[in-house]
Amino acid sequence: MTGVSGAGDEPRAPLSVVPPGERGATRIADRVVAKVAAQAAREAVGRLPPDAARPHATVIVRHDAARIRVHLELDYPCDIGARCGRVRHRVVQRVGALTGMTVPEVGVQVERLHLTAEHGAAAVPGRTG
Repeated sequence: MTGVSGAGDEPRAPLSVVPPGERGATRIADRVVAKVAAQAAREAVGRLPPDAARPHATVIVRHDAARIRVHLELDYPCDIGARCGRVRHRVVQRVGALTGMTVPEVGVQVERLHLTAEHGAAAVPGRTG
């Protein structure tokens, strides 16, 4: 016995069913959308140079539309335009699928390029090793 008399003795009133349009709304914080976008960028970039920072994103959400800026570092030489295009595509796809938001704009900002080992620092004109 729990010491509470009458617990469970009274029948419960049936729960009223609220129509979907009147249930309220779910708000997804900008920082959550930014984390989804950053993870999508990591997936699209693939393997990063060992000393590269992980991609991160900043987001502005208005009226179920997310405008996103992704900051990343890439290895070099590579096809920078194609890799940025893959990042844009993946971010739009993942953010839309996971949050239900439209993504009208994804800006990709390459913060730094890392020379690959076979193209060492001596290969850069004007740079001394």
